[in-house]
Amino acid sequence: MSNKIYVGNLSFNVAEDGLRDVFAKFGEVSSCKLITDRDTGRSKGFGFIEMSSTQEAQDAISSLDGSDLDGRSMRVNEAKPQEKRDSRW
Repeated sequence: MSNKIYVGNLSFNVAEDGLRDVFAKFGEVSSCKLITDRDTGRSKGFGFIEMSSTQEAQDAISSLDGSDLDGRSMRVNEAKPQEKRDSRW
């Protein structure tokens, strides 16, 4: 188990500070990153949270998966390692 958490099915209105506050109830949030469209700057509806310990991450996942945030049911689980992509150039 890692400390990095995937959070999906987020409302486009959710801000990083608001998301950080939700997860801070379960421990120290090391980082919070919402993924945005590079052309529009608009949220893509998912992001990543990194907690300071594995236990805090597990507590947050078990408590928040399926919970409501801004009218949407969040998907919260352990983040998978990023797959390597072939260079297009």
